[in-house]
Amino acid sequence: MTSPAQRHRERMLAQATASAAGDNGAAQPTGSAYELMLAKLAEDKRALKGIQSIEKKIELKRQRLPEYAAWIEGRLMAETLAQDDVLATVLIWRIDTGDIDGALNIAEPMLANGLKLPEHYQRDLATAVVEEIADRAGSADGGNVTTADLLRVAALTESCDMPDEVRSKLHKALGLSLREQSPAQALEHLQRALQLNARAGVKQEITKLEKQLADSAKTPPVN
Repeated sequence: MTSPAQRHRERMLAQATASAAGDNGAAQPTGSAYELMLAKLAEDKRALKGIQSIEKKIELKRQRLPEYAAWIEGRLMAETLAQDDVLATVLIWRIDTGDIDGALNIAEPMLANGLKLPEHYQRDLATAVVEEIADRAGSADGGNVTTADLLRVAALTESCDMPDEVRSKLHKALGLSLREQSPAQALEHLQRALQLNARAGVKQEITKLEKQLADSAKTPPVN
């Protein structure tokens, strides 16, 4: 575990590295501090590759993520945010471990600055963020994803291009999440999910909500 002084030094190095990249017009930060973080990331990836269990992989990511916290904080404090594979990987790992708020705190400036995920992820940033978080929301326990998280994802990626099937997943997740608090809004999202993907699997929920709203409209107001 790093000391407060070490974490402060890492934050300052990350901020200085990012600023230098911006000043030089660099697409990616360079220098010993970044190279050391890349080396650490490579070591952690090797450890993950040696584990077959998804559950154990996630637990290892959860254990290692705090070791990147100071670097990430420093990078996000920089005036200019340049391409950074450490930053991008931590974003995905935070989603994997259920730290959705922490992931979106990275995704927001990355999207604003047009940054990318490392090539091996095979998806662009917006698509990966939407799909990974929507899939977590659709898991049996909800994946620690709140309605507020989903609304934030929708706002951040509204103008981004992505496959209709992926956007459909987000609308489905929002529709299911909003069923109790706002049936009408939930219905709109589920209908949009179906428009984008005929196989979205929302037809039964749409029928239920339409009936619920129709019944509510028939019920006379209480004086």
